[in-house]
Amino acid sequence: MFNTNIKSVFELTQTFSTEQDCIDYLEMLKWNKLPISPFDETSKVYKCKNNQYRCKNTGKYFNVKTGTMFENSKVSLRKWFMAIWLVTSHKKGISSIQLGKDIGVRQATAWFMLQRIRACFGIENNNELEGIVECDETFIGGKNKNRHKDKKVPHSQGRSFKDKVPVMGMLQRDGKMNAFVVTDTKRKSIQPLICRYVNPEKTILISDEWWAYKGLDKYYTHNVIDHSKKEYVSLQDNNIHTNNIEGSWNILKRSVSGMYNHVSKKHLQKYVDEFVYRFNLRKVTDQEKFRYLLSNSNVRTKYKELCH
Repeated sequence: MFNTNIKSVFELTQTFSTEQDCIDYLEMLKWNKLPISPFDETSKVYKCKNNQYRCKNTGKYFNVKTGTMFENSKVSLRKWFMAIWLVTSHKKGISSIQLGKDIGVRQATAWFMLQRIRACFGIENNNELEGIVECDETFIGGKNKNRHKDKKVPHSQGRSFKDKVPVMGMLQRDGKMNAFVVTDTKRKSIQPLICRYVNPEKTILISDEWWAYKGLDKYYTHNVIDHSKKEYVSLQDNNIHTNNIEGSWNILKRSVSGMYNHVSKKHLQKYVDEFVYRFNLRKVTDQEKFRYLLSNSNVRTKYKELCH
């Protein structure tokens, strides 16, 4: 029986001391001891040697790693489990260089593992939000003041983001958050996301005065904080502010700049998904974060998808 109260990397390595321990645990999480064919869920399944199974209807063989982030990986599940624990338990994430040292693989291998793990973090970035919901955007990229004189980008202040990538977010007060990389901060990019994820019947929506939020009062009770007038909390109601989501952006930016140094626009959504996953599960134990990601590891990312 597996330890259901793992509190450290040491206890993790004790609980999963062999590769078979990892396979048995994955099978329990994924199938609850009743294997299901990934090729035909209605098919009868035959157990074969070496943890393999055969789908009767298609004749194809599979194992618990088929169709998951672990498929065709030469890295042992023991190292994968340790990587997932480290990534999900670190408050600001972990670099591929550090992960490679911690689990004993090359930096390039660690980077690929991290990208596969991040591809699964999106499970926490599609929540329906209600109650008091704060909306805001932020911009990810280097600071102009830190650039060498010949690398400075002119006219890149505020929402003029020639050198940065915009991210739009929605945060339910005392609840969960969704955040997405967007092409720009215009109405057509922002409002469809709000309408998709925020329940109009049970929500007080709060944003700043940016014109892309105009018109939302047709669907929502919409309160506006006018930052252009140095207003940060409503004078009529001190519950009307966007301080929570603005604070969360600070965490995201520190994570990206402090841990990852450079993030390409192509991969930024994965880093945002990682931040949202960590933010939304901030009140649960490291063991629960680990188990939740393993239970949702059925996103397989191929190397050529990451490099082209």
